[in-house]
Amino acid sequence: MVIGPQKTGTTALYLFLIMHPSISSNFPSLKTFEEVQFFNSNNYHKGIDWYMEFFPVPSNVTTDFLFEKSANYFPSEDSPRRAAALLPKAKIITLLINPSDRAYSWYQHQRAHEDHAALRYSFYEVISAGHHAPPELRSLQNRCLVPGLYAVHIERWLTYYPPSQLLIIDGQQLRTDPAAVMDEVQKFLGVSPYYNYSQALTFDPQKGFWCQLLEGGRTKCLGKSKGRKYAAMDAESRAFLSRYYRDHNVELSKLLHRLGQPLPAWVREELQKVR
Repeated sequence: MVIGPQKTGTTALYLFLIMHPSISSNFPSLKTFEEVQFFNSNNYHKGIDWYMEFFPVPSNVTTDFLFEKSANYFPSEDSPRRAAALLPKAKIITLLINPSDRAYSWYQHQRAHEDHAALRYSFYEVISAGHHAPPELRSLQNRCLVPGLYAVHIERWLTYYPPSQLLIIDGQQLRTDPAAVMDEVQKFLGVSPYYNYSQALTFDPQKGFWCQLLEGGRTKCLGKSKGRKYAAMDAESRAFLSRYYRDHNVELSKLLHRLGQPLPAWVREELQKVR
């Protein structure tokens, strides 16, 4: 189960996972596209039979893997408890990038989808808004900032799942060296046969990221909505978010150390600002 959060590379991971011959995803939803969004929403009350209808019957029950990707599961307070109750042996995958970049990417995502608040307010106005700001501004602020409280959300998932069932991926490494990350994912899942992503992926300079290599040198890449070009984050917002996430990034570094997981480069960079 790929739990998110949003804007960290979950759709790319989804594409890479379904390339593997032993891994299948859920059928798409008419409302939420490739995401089922079962554990974090009222869909949960439709029951396990409704959920399982989204998945194909595996051709080999002992070797085939089924997965879903719902990026809203990560910050959801209900999702870990609900998922563990129904799928206690599930393997959980989360991706992390610099939370400041994630927040800015979400803001730009909302602007591209013509969200009223994102079009009306600057990014700095959104992230620095006070408690008495209009509800639509506060709502956008929460969607920008709250998923980036990584340690808080991971600890919640670890309340219901053992560390051995949780893989934390460096989202930036997935973007720059996806084959190495997918080797790590295959090892974590225990899936076979081994799939050589080094041969199956190629870098597309026009899109700016790695794509599936097809016959005849053609490529299959993420849709046009991925890899959007927009202005770099302003320095004032960057400084504000570094301060905002400082203590949370410290807690994340402690958590990763406790789990025996390496620190992503962005964590080390942010921690250097603390000193």
